[in-house]
Amino acid sequence: MFPRLPAFRAEEEFLRALGRVGGVCDCEATEDTPESLAETAAGWPVFGQFVAHDTTADRSRLQSDTDTAGLINARSPKLNLECLYGDGPTGHPYLFQRDDPTKFRLGKEEADLQRNEDGTAIIGDPRNDSHQLISQFHLAMLKAHNAFVDEARTQGIEEARVFDEASQQMRWHYQWIILHEFLPSLIGVHAAAEVCSKGSRYFHPGEHVFIPLEFADAAYRYGHAQIRHRYHLNARSEPLPLFPDLLGFRPVPREHVIDWKMFFDTAGAPAAQRAKKMDGKLVRSLLELPPSITGECEIADYHSLAVRDLQRGQGVGLPSGEAVAKHIGVLPLDAEQIGIASTGWHGETPLWYYILREAAVLEEGNRLGPVGARIVADVLVGLIDADRNSFRHSEEEWRPNKMLSDLLTCS
Repeated sequence: MFPRLPAFRAEEEFLRALGRVGGVCDCEATEDTPESLAETAAGWPVFGQFVAHDTTADRSRLQSDTDTAGLINARSPKLNLECLYGDGPTGHPYLFQRDDPTKFRLGKEEADLQRNEDGTAIIGDPRNDSHQLISQFHLAMLKAHNAFVDEARTQGIEEARVFDEASQQMRWHYQWIILHEFLPSLIGVHAAAEVCSKGSRYFHPGEHVFIPLEFADAAYRYGHAQIRHRYHLNARSEPLPLFPDLLGFRPVPREHVIDWKMFFDTAGAPAAQRAKKMDGKLVRSLLELPPSITGECEIADYHSLAVRDLQRGQGVGLPSGEAVAKHIGVLPLDAEQIGIASTGWHGETPLWYYILREAAVLEEGNRLGPVGARIVADVLVGLIDADRNSFRHSEEEWRPNKMLSDLLTCS
């Protein structure tokens, strides 16, 4: 996205000191408090992770799952729900019902995905089973598509066109939600409206659509700082941490069935629980990821998601946060605002950590600051505008008849 900016460089020990347990990125607290929570509902980071999986696929990580995922060679960087549809009923028939291939197959249990005998989810992207929040969100999107199938038939759509009509409605609703619900919650209503109106400033992929490294390996990893210590899944559940209690890759217990009104604000219901503030700190469960997520690590620091984020950014040569701020005409944060001098580091700041501190200092942890907002908004709007089949290119002005809260309650 900013190819002429120099790459940030730091010693490995600094990155590990910043991101390890007991380091600067360690939240240390063990419970969520009103002071630690943001204005954002707790479900939006889950939605954000779903969006990330829809646009990116780490081929090396997924290669061993080719037979299960089936999408290694088919993925494209578009916001078009390939993580749900794959190559459709013909290309990936195991995702769809045998007797009604216009609809997705669901699990034997009402609140779970279809799984094989080992408990592995049979879905378009195996990463959407990494924890029970994302797996149940994926399930809700499958059910929403099936509801659009029923709606198309009720409207008298020719049977040969039902799948195409339902999948288009699903995709367009999803894209609308990204731009008009998700993005405003992340960067603010006015900033989102401006980018939607004027288009991307720095991201213009043309015919060869790609995902910028500044987005994939820094700015869009903001959501790691929004994960709470614990979640109430439903009115009867005890509050549980994401890991290890809600680890995925296994059937979802009935007591873990999610009531989405507790994750997203819904008309007529009490306010949902809130996400953690973006403040540059991660909860302990993300700094001590289980081996089922990370694999076996000889060095304990590599179980930390913060260390992994920092290493990933440096590994692909991302610029510093200060360099990007100057490039887009924003006054960079100073050393006191960054707050990492205690590590002995006095240079510029890794882009991922800078974006989190920018959100904390300038937006009280509720929204992304100018650098993070510009990268994220430019890419999300740019990807949708680059897709000639998106709702933004509809010949007639299109508006949704459902919002995200409606899709999550489809049965």
